[in-house]
Amino acid sequence: MSIIRHSGIIKSMKKKVVCAGTFDHLHPGHIDFLKQAKSLGDELIVIVARDETVKRIKGFLPTYEEQTRRNNVEDTGIPDIVALGNLDTDLFNILKEIEPDIIALGYDQQVSEDEILKRSPKCKVIRLSSFHPEKYKSSFYRDKSKTE
Repeated sequence: MSIIRHSGIIKSMKKKVVCAGTFDHLHPGHIDFLKQAKSLGDELIVIVARDETVKRIKGFLPTYEEQTRRNNVEDTGIPDIVALGNLDTDLFNILKEIEPDIIALGYDQQVSEDEILKRSPKCKVIRLSSFHPEKYKSSFYRDKSKTE
């Protein structure tokens, strides 16, 4: 965190990190993702995808509704702020509101880094490492819950 002194006023400049996801069937891979993102700055803001957005992008509704998924992420104690995404069809609009310094992407998130940089040129985009993807992937948990 840097401190800026301007006209006798001291202002704290926290480095804001944003990450986003569905976070359905919260598992150790998600926890690792959140910890990696948190380590990149001073404040971690997590955007949890709305049910409607998940349906539009992935073609199916998540198992758990948006408020439950949001609460589950918050209950990890890792993020500083957890918010539901906008209902807007433009997923990048929320970045204008937050103005992050860093956007952390999961290893398998289908998001164009170039598109993010075009829309938020002052941002740094970092793609995070996977955490045992052979064991911890939401689709595995989703498939398992269908058979139970």
